[in-house]
Amino acid sequence: MARLRSQDGGCPWDIEQTFATIAPYTIEEAYEVADAIEANDLTALKDELGDLLFQVVFHSQMASEAGIFDLSDVISVICDKMIRRHPHVFAEPGSTSPGWDEIKAAERAGKAADDRSALAGVAVSIPALSRAEKIQKRAARVGFDWDDVEDVRTKILEEIEEIDQAVGHAALEDEIGDLLFAAVNLARHHGVDPETALRRATRKFERRFRAMEASAGADFPGLSLDAKEALWQQVKRTETD
Repeated sequence: MARLRSQDGGCPWDIEQTFATIAPYTIEEAYEVADAIEANDLTALKDELGDLLFQVVFHSQMASEAGIFDLSDVISVICDKMIRRHPHVFAEPGSTSPGWDEIKAAERAGKAADDRSALAGVAVSIPALSRAEKIQKRAARVGFDWDDVEDVRTKILEEIEEIDQAVGHAALEDEIGDLLFAAVNLARHHGVDPETALRRATRKFERRFRAMEASAGADFPGLSLDAKEALWQQVKRTETD
């Protein structure tokens, strides 16, 4: 990485990159790791983990050039953190310690003394569904949560009604956001990760849609909606047979 970033014979593209320009690639590589795991493709996983590791090295190299930290510092910090968060493993035998959540809460308080909210420290840049779930979990830890999943279902029906009554694009966007937030709440109460569920649902739609296209060939775009729906149902039956 140092060679790629070198002003003396390095790669022009790598040299001009910054933390901000590389961040989207870091996120993308993390998702490609998740895709390899979902596909149970361990060969691909090895490759994608290498790509993700390269992102860590890239950011560390840029920080090293700025005299902020280097890769060794990154590794030391995570080692220290894991030891600190696992006192039941690394502490003296027989010693007692606070739980994982209490330790993380104390760390958050130390990082942001000016933000004492139970919601402090949830990254803004993570996917919206994941962030909604994390925010909800934080609120639940301090007792702000539905007692029964039926209450969540009722809330979803309420949000659908409010969508029907919304006037104007801004109001409609707001109400649809509330519906999505409520749907995340339902998933959380059922122990389902909403990000994973939506990714799988999207992949399922893509798989079925491609099967429809393959079945109809070049005629697919011109088919009526009823004909396309019939193809959809046929593909679904094929998957369940």
